[in-house]
Amino acid sequence: METKIAVEGLSALAHEGRLSIFRLLVKAGPEGVAAGDIARKLTTAANTMSAQLLVLSNAGLIKARRDGRSIIYAADFDRMGTLLLFLTEDCCGGKPEICAPLAEATTRALCCTPKIKGVRHEASPSSRRRR
Repeated sequence: METKIAVEGLSALAHEGRLSIFRLLVKAGPEGVAAGDIARKLTTAANTMSAQLLVLSNAGLIKARRDGRSIIYAADFDRMGTLLLFLTEDCCGGKPEICAPLAEATTRALCCTPKIKGVRHEASPSSRRRR
């Protein structure tokens, strides 16, 4: 990932409202959420929501699709994964104990998200038992 693209994504997330939207969409998974439902869940005015969704979309962090009269927004998990990899690929300067909590959290998250190109996903034994 180019630094410029990473900065665009991070800048889009550097706003409380947009970060809330993105986290809601990540929790919703690939099915996504209708724009009106996002606004209602976050108690945000429609015009403000539209502007926030546009910023996230322009940064490539979310995708939109039409379903009848609704526009459904979903997190772009490929872009999210690429951004996370960009942020952590040279992590820790050879000190694995620094990255251990991050690696643990990433492993838990990867067991339930769509596959990211170039990254091998395996569920942990405990997550496989829960399914």
